[in-house]
Amino acid sequence: PARVEYIYKKKSITRRTSTAHSAGLSIDIRLVARLEKMQSVTLRAPSAMPARVGTVSRARRAVKVCAASSVQTQTVKIGTRGSPLALAQAYLTRDLLKAQFPHLAEDGALEIIIIKTTGDKVLGQPLADIGGKGLFTKEIDDALLDGRIDIAVHSMKDVPTYLPPGTILPCNLPREDVRDVFISAKYNSIDELPDGAVVGSASLRRQAQLLARNPTLKVVNFRGNVQSRLRKLQEGDCDATLLAYAGLRRLDLADKATSILSEDEMLPAVAQGAIGIACREGDEGPMDLLAALNHESTRLSVVCEREFLKALDGSCRTPIAGIAKENADGKMHFRGLVSSLDGSRVVRGEGVADMNEAAVAELGRTVGAQVRAEAGEDFLDWSNADA
Repeated sequence: PARVEYIYKKKSITRRTSTAHSAGLSIDIRLVARLEKMQSVTLRAPSAMPARVGTVSRARRAVKVCAASSVQTQTVKIGTRGSPLALAQAYLTRDLLKAQFPHLAEDGALEIIIIKTTGDKVLGQPLADIGGKGLFTKEIDDALLDGRIDIAVHSMKDVPTYLPPGTILPCNLPREDVRDVFISAKYNSIDELPDGAVVGSASLRRQAQLLARNPTLKVVNFRGNVQSRLRKLQEGDCDATLLAYAGLRRLDLADKATSILSEDEMLPAVAQGAIGIACREGDEGPMDLLAALNHESTRLSVVCEREFLKALDGSCRTPIAGIAKENADGKMHFRGLVSSLDGSRVVRGEGVADMNEAAVAELGRTVGAQVRAEAGEDFLDWSNADA
């Protein structure tokens, strides 16, 4: 099959079209109709095909068609943060694109662009004190909207429940293990921690669930990338820490885990273990690439969990956890919680829905509304009381 490469505002996209025959080249008229606003189309066939040139006119514009011996692809720029984990996720995305689209395996077809975010620069304060989750995405969103990158790779648990106008998030890669891990050189589990032990964590979700088990524990702010937190632990800054198992696995550091916590012991963060890839709304080239990478079961789980978070007006000042999973019977099962900062009050909810976007979104909203109602009108007051 031949390939059509069409250019609009200097953006190049490759897609399959009608077969080039020895008697000439043909283009599906429906494809031409979709290119009304585009100024030129170049059809390149394999080198064995004779070169022919033709012209198709539509909507008072000439669409030029020609055959050539090779396919040229404009560089697709992948935006990411610069932490080791963020880069590992960007490299994974790059490798999946290469495997799915052979023309992107050519030299220069893909480029990773590192973007430093405010959240990467300010490490000495809790996220809640410096603006919340958007701190890890704003600069990347700006680069996407400005055209400096074509797609943006995110850890989904860092992405706010709103997206900047002009951007969409159509793709989630297959989800990693959602569980948290306990790491300590002194103790084998949370239950072994003595009263008054110091646990390093910047997560209010982990803090609340730890204190619900043992209110004597002292939880201290513990930010930075995975490697820096492991180093601080080794240097004796705290007795133990908790990290996402997904991050350790992606960094080949799974052996650092002392024990893996069940979801009953520590309910995960909303969208934990999920990678999301964003692009510009209406930008068909990147949208087509991401459609091929999307893992629909993961995407629907993330939709459900984020709707739960949105229903609770969740922020980095609110200890919220939630996990949605497809059951063996093909249904989506969700359970979530919201807690006071000290873990003294925890409200839980759960539900089941069919596996389609409308149903799972409604499931997240419904459980969120139920939890909010059970917590009472002063919900935000008590969940933020000591923030």
